[in-house]
Amino acid sequence: MEQARLLADIGGTNARFAWQAQAGAPIVDVATLPCAAYAGLEDALREILRRLGRPAPKRCAIAIANPVLGDQVRMTNHHWTFSISALQARFGFEQLKVLNDFTALALALPDLQPDELRQLGGDAAQPDAPIALIGPGTGLGVSGLLPDGRGGHVALAGEGGHVTLAVCASREQQVLAQLARRHGHVSAERAVCGQGLVDLHAALGTIDAPGDVAPALTAADITAAALAYSDARCVEALNLFCAFLGTVAGNLALTLGARGGVYLGGGIPPRLGRFLDASPFRERFEAKGRFRAYLAAVPVFVIQACQSPALRGAARALDGA
Repeated sequence: MEQARLLADIGGTNARFAWQAQAGAPIVDVATLPCAAYAGLEDALREILRRLGRPAPKRCAIAIANPVLGDQVRMTNHHWTFSISALQARFGFEQLKVLNDFTALALALPDLQPDELRQLGGDAAQPDAPIALIGPGTGLGVSGLLPDGRGGHVALAGEGGHVTLAVCASREQQVLAQLARRHGHVSAERAVCGQGLVDLHAALGTIDAPGDVAPALTAADITAAALAYSDARCVEALNLFCAFLGTVAGNLALTLGARGGVYLGGGIPPRLGRFLDASPFRERFEAKGRFRAYLAAVPVFVIQACQSPALRGAARALDGA
């Protein structure tokens, strides 16, 4: 127990926990709890320790879908809020590291194995070049790795999912207008996340059939219908989703100079399979005028790891990465 670590990857929907006996040891006892079932993070931590049948270890790392700017953490896409120092005191952690979940995922990218990735276009990744990371799930996470000049990388902690969304066609402009009526500022996350897919589908319904009462579909419903090509509006909504993701990912690649590759994380991309390949994603990723050839060479990798890689990144954070 002296070297044991409790690791957590907290998203807006699910909280994943795991145990690591010491630095470098396998990550084991992975368990997922639904965030909505617990009043706060403290309750979820107590539940996972009860299930493990272990006392709190001395070390804990928590990757969370939220900016971590000080002692008080308030989640963007969930109601949990907590004080880092109070949480540390309640559980007696000697070391508690709290970091953004996509910063943690970025730290894990060098550890991903070939069978945990699927390449979607582009050439080989350039060594010692910046790497970009973007991923839609409950929200839209963004991070990256920048070379540190010593053979390693520095992970970025930002909120790139909230950049203003750009559109490239009149149909998209109509959809954007519908989203603006609902949200005011239309960030990338407003379209490129689970709820965003629902809103895209609803916007298309309003444009094409004003006054009609459309059935209430979840993101999973829309995705399933689109993947089966059983509903034209669901197919269009998911294609719009992929197009917007491609636009934002291409912008990120240009901003970081990400010739080391762009990684697609989050819960949604691995579920799309070959639909993503046939979607407008790659065309929109490269559609940057004079820099089309530059982006055409940049590889995109879909992360399809069975175990949450952010847990590995959380472990790296405890190691001082």
